[in-house]
Amino acid sequence: MIAGLAPDAIPYAELMDAQRPAILKGVARDWPLVERGLEGAQQAMAYLRPFYNGRPIAGYTGAPEINGRYFYNDDLTGLNFEGERVLLDEYLERMRSELGNPDAPSFYIGSTDVDAHLPGMRDQNDLILNDAMFAQNPPIVSIWIGNRTLACAHYDMSNNIACCVVGRRRFTLFPPEQVHNLYPGPLEPTPGGQVVSMVDLRDPDLERYPRAQEALAAGEVAELEPGDILFYPALWWHQVEALDAFNVMINYWWNTSPAFMDTPMNTLLHALLSLRDRPEPEKRAWRELFDYYVFGPAERAAAHLPEAARGNLGPLDEIKARRLRGLLLNRLNR
Repeated sequence: MIAGLAPDAIPYAELMDAQRPAILKGVARDWPLVERGLEGAQQAMAYLRPFYNGRPIAGYTGAPEINGRYFYNDDLTGLNFEGERVLLDEYLERMRSELGNPDAPSFYIGSTDVDAHLPGMRDQNDLILNDAMFAQNPPIVSIWIGNRTLACAHYDMSNNIACCVVGRRRFTLFPPEQVHNLYPGPLEPTPGGQVVSMVDLRDPDLERYPRAQEALAAGEVAELEPGDILFYPALWWHQVEALDAFNVMINYWWNTSPAFMDTPMNTLLHALLSLRDRPEPEKRAWRELFDYYVFGPAERAAAHLPEAARGNLGPLDEIKARRLRGLLLNRLNR
């Protein structure tokens, strides 16, 4: 935890170099939305409404029986909640009408672009992104709104700064190597677009998921109050619990890789198609090839070749990325 930082003194580059989660205490405490939230849920809702421009958003509603955990149904043939296109002001009214009800349904608005749906709100509620990496890689800024909800442990492919704005939140974080102990669920469908852990971390079934004990021992818990922000790196697993009757989070996602690079998830899917079910000796040999060409130093595979002969082994740029993408499409469509 880092306390006492001024909003314009966040050491973004140091956080990225450390590649560890970090709580920055009270950095967003002076945001007007934080102040309205401290006055009460209805005051926070009233603050949000004038910014809303009427564009429909995705709202997710679950029965009281799911206890806020957005997940699968019992046999994994579908999800345990319903999604619909809603108007924010009407959905906020549904939340307001259930305040104080211990058996309220679960209401959740996730990953909604702030500028597209609440224009002008960032003029008053925004981080000071004064590191050069943000000029080259502008973040996606999203808002998350709901009551007592739980997003199961999952990973994102971007670095993240999560700002706890209204209500309290609890993040449970795991480094990427804990994937082996978190029992990832199906690749599709997923509750929120990303693969989630099958383990209910609030009440883990260690008989069914015994390695979850190792994950829990390696996990880190971040308890956030309104105005606190949390940095964590890309690909860290995280479960997110909204702990109060009304909660708002604003987050900033960004990558430092060039935009022309493809998503590694496509590589993983292609590897399932082309590598996973090959004989073990072949897989071991391909692991060595990937270490040589991909996971080792980027310049190693071409270092002994004349520059004119390096071709796709040379540094990647937009033109080369287009050429590689075309080559792959031709091969996949054979």
